[in-house]
Amino acid sequence: MHKRAFGAVAVTGVAALALSACGGSEPAAPSNPNPGTSSAATTTGEPETPTGTAAPVRDANVDLVIWTDPDRSKPVQKYADEFAAENGVTVKVQISTDTRAQFKDATKVGKGPDVIVGAHDWLGELVQNSTVAPINLSADVASKFLPNAIAATKFNGQAYGVPYAVENIGLMYNKDLVPNPPKTMDELVATGEKLVKEGKAKQVLSQFVSKTGNAYFAYPYLSAFPDGGIFAVKDNGDYDPNKLLVNSPGSIKGGEVLAALGKKKILSTNVDDTNQDALFDTKAAPFMISGPWSVAKAKDAGVNYGIAPLPSLTGGGAMKPFLGVQMFYVSSKAKNATLAQEFVTNYIPRKDVQLALFEVGKRPPALKEAYDEVAASDPDVKAWYEAGADGLPMPNIPAMNSVWGPFGQATADIISGKSDPKTRLDAAAKEIAANIAKG
Repeated sequence: MHKRAFGAVAVTGVAALALSACGGSEPAAPSNPNPGTSSAATTTGEPETPTGTAAPVRDANVDLVIWTDPDRSKPVQKYADEFAAENGVTVKVQISTDTRAQFKDATKVGKGPDVIVGAHDWLGELVQNSTVAPINLSADVASKFLPNAIAATKFNGQAYGVPYAVENIGLMYNKDLVPNPPKTMDELVATGEKLVKEGKAKQVLSQFVSKTGNAYFAYPYLSAFPDGGIFAVKDNGDYDPNKLLVNSPGSIKGGEVLAALGKKKILSTNVDDTNQDALFDTKAAPFMISGPWSVAKAKDAGVNYGIAPLPSLTGGGAMKPFLGVQMFYVSSKAKNATLAQEFVTNYIPRKDVQLALFEVGKRPPALKEAYDEVAASDPDVKAWYEAGADGLPMPNIPAMNSVWGPFGQATADIISGKSDPKTRLDAAAKEIAANIAKG
């Protein structure tokens, strides 16, 4: 299972869901149209791969430096080459093993990159640390993106990035065992239990829980109920760190569902990233709650899978997943801010760039035109997007870093039966509030 890290630092028990991306060539250099920049357009031709886990070392002579993860490095390199040739500048693409932390540290000492590729939920922390700059994206260009993707780029009403992909979890099901996806969790459980009784499956559902919990996968159970969730949302769409919902009446109802599913062994703390995909891919479980990162393995295993929205819960509504948005940021300490803004605001919104990045991770593109083209020919992309249609962007406020560990552990304890939902969620809310107060 692909992973991507949550929180400012590694948080015990937090599953991390990551993404992935593709190849470049070195074009000839045109005359230099930008006074004050290099007259020769050069790039490395290939992304610079680090040795070990240290941060990349910036070449002070390069006009524009871009940091990305290994998966997206090749498509980024391709368009960095094109940008260098078009503008008569030097560009280097470097692979960072931990972009979020390394970017913050390198920027503090003036040795950071000009552009980074990362998740939208980093945003609040990056703004708080004064390491990213506002993005000058026109209203006309912004309107060409999926609304939730653009919403995720904003903090306190200001845009700080240009999105290229969205992701969320949904329900994967084995079509050979279950021709039509269940609409409710009750139906899912009844169908799965029948298959287990008939010897056609070994367990009902594969979902990442783990001994220390997984807040990302547990959240949808809370979101199915009115006022259930993690933070309240302000009138302007921002999350309110001063209004925790972790132990609201709706969240407690969601916790009661987790407890009931744990008691019936539908959910288990024995399922984590080491076996979640395998349970579905070996047909031991007819259902799996996961995301696009699980599709390749299912295909390789020959599973006749389908993708559907998460089911609804009795007494509530549909489970709504968090939306994750991947985007390009510009450093507040960019060596050449104009060049960095030019690359991010004029290249990333292009359909060909969005499609190239899609080919690596297979997440729905953030640009509407690119999404429409892909969705017309790839039913999986359309299904994933529809599974997240009612979801909200994952909180991008710094306070979210205080949530993952305590909330995840609380849900694991509820599922395992160690504690009742109200008591455990009350305790988690108290711990989270104390962590937020500490800053």
